[in-house]
Amino acid sequence: MKVETGYIYHIKDTFFNKINDNGLMINHENGHARPTYFTIKDRDILWFIPLSSKIDKYKPIIKQKEKKYGSCKSIMIREIAGRASVILIQNAFPTLEKYIDHPHVVDGKPLKVIDSLKEEILRNFKELMSLKKKGINLFFPDIDKIQKIMLKELLEQNK
Repeated sequence: MKVETGYIYHIKDTFFNKINDNGLMINHENGHARPTYFTIKDRDILWFIPLSSKIDKYKPIIKQKEKKYGSCKSIMIREIAGRASVILIQNAFPTLEKYIDHPHVVDGKPLKVIDSLKEEILRNFKELMSLKKKGINLFFPDIDKIQKIMLKELLEQNK
């Protein structure tokens, strides 16, 4: 499978069972394969950003962050495939291609976000990563621990 930045995917349960991090969102909820994930390809590591349809849950959180900090880069509400979606950059985590279950498909085609939104998500993600390097961690999952596990798997896989 060719994995590219800007496409939406679903992840296998095996990833969540292996990592077991309380900061990760639940993969299956009420029998549905949710959430879907916006993907950023960074060489062999993939960064997955969860998408949610729970707009009403996140609107007040965004407003609170905007009031306190002047802006909110960790949560965005934007339209994806004609529907409002919450983009939870604060819940991003690294993984590997082997943990992708399948691409999210709309009208028989893998779903890709529009380029302007892709660029906005990438800017916000890079800003959160930059803050993390400065000691300000806005990510809920332990991305350092998860990345170490993924890099170890890559090393073993490439032996």
